Order: sequence, then C-alpha cells, then structure tokens
Amino acid sequence: MLVVCAVVLVALLGILLFLNRARGQAPAASPTQSTSMTTPSSNNQTKQSAEELKKKLTPEQYHVTQQCGTEPPFRNEYWDNHRAGIYVDVVTGEPLFTSLDKFDSGSGWPSFTKPIEKNNVSEKSDSTFGMDRTEVRSSKGDSHLGHVFDDGPADKGGLRYCINSAALRFIPVEKLKEEGYGQYLPLFEKKK
Repeated sequence: MLVVCAVVLVALLGILLFLNRARGQAPAASPTQSTSMTTPSSNNQTKQSAEELKKKLTPEQYHVTQQCGTEPPFRNEYWDNHRAGIYVDVVTGEPLFTSLDKFDSGSGWPSFTKPIEKNNVSEKSDSTFGMDRTEVRSSKGDSHLGHVFDDGPADKGGLRYCINSAALRFIPVEKLKEEGYGQYLPLFEKKK
C-alpha cells in the first residue's frame, strides 16, 4: 500500500509541475509576428545573438524557441488553423511542416504527422520533468519547436509532432511564391 501511495504522490507532483509551468505562461495577445526575419533570403549561416533575437521575437516566441518553453494548449495561434500552407521556423524561416500533414490531435497544439523535409528538424532526448520524451528542434536555427510522440495516426506513420505555435510562422499557399517558398506549391497542386 505504501508503494502505491508513493507512486500516486510522484504522479501528482509531475502533474502539478506541468500545470504550474503551463499556468505561468499566459498567452500573449496575438502579437503581429515580424516577417522580415523569416524569409528564405534572410537565413543566416550563423545563429543570431540573444540580444538580436529578443528584438525580433515576442517574449513568448523567445521563451519557447530559445529557452525550451511551452505555450498553453488551446490558447495559441495555430492549434485550430485549417488553412492550406506551410509552417516555417519563426527565427530562420526554415520550412518545417505543411498543412497537408496537420491533424487535430485534441492536444491543443498544432500537430503534424511528419516534417516537410526530414533534414529540417532534429530530434534529441529530453528527460525534463521526469518524463522520457523526444524534443524536436529546427536544424538550421536550433529553435526548440516541441516534441514528437508515437501516438499519431497509424495510417500516416504513427507519429505526432506536437509543436508550439510560438515557434512557427504560417505562410498561406497563395503567398508561397511571393515569400520565396514556391518550390512547395506542387505539394498543394496535387491535392486539387
């Protein structure tokens, strides 16, 4: 009985830590994200300094991408976005995911079955908060994006890339060419 109580206590502490962390991150009032830093032409080969990033990103974007933060579920910009387009790294403009691979996981965060190009994301082990998870980062900018889990749609490979909206910028399909992402237009033309 004592062992069961200890397990329940540890589980409750883990839940409290998670909820406390989520509660402490109030959503920003839908700030307008700068597009000048996220176009393909502005991709830098070197990572920008913390001072530069703090000037370009909202406090929430900086916290999520540079400090491995997590935004609240259901209170973020893209969790229920259903428009056609791609999602890029808010820091570098690196293409990460497409709306064609987005699905409603019920988690309150944007969820995808796969990256737009596997080389554009990297994965690393994350054992924070006593959980064994796999963190997802952008390859070029090394931005924290979220985590990948194996509870996604089985018919699409079984993965769920659970990503923070604050790490992303959405580019609608009608603006792909204008913003330098025209090479991804054929993906959407196949779906017509």
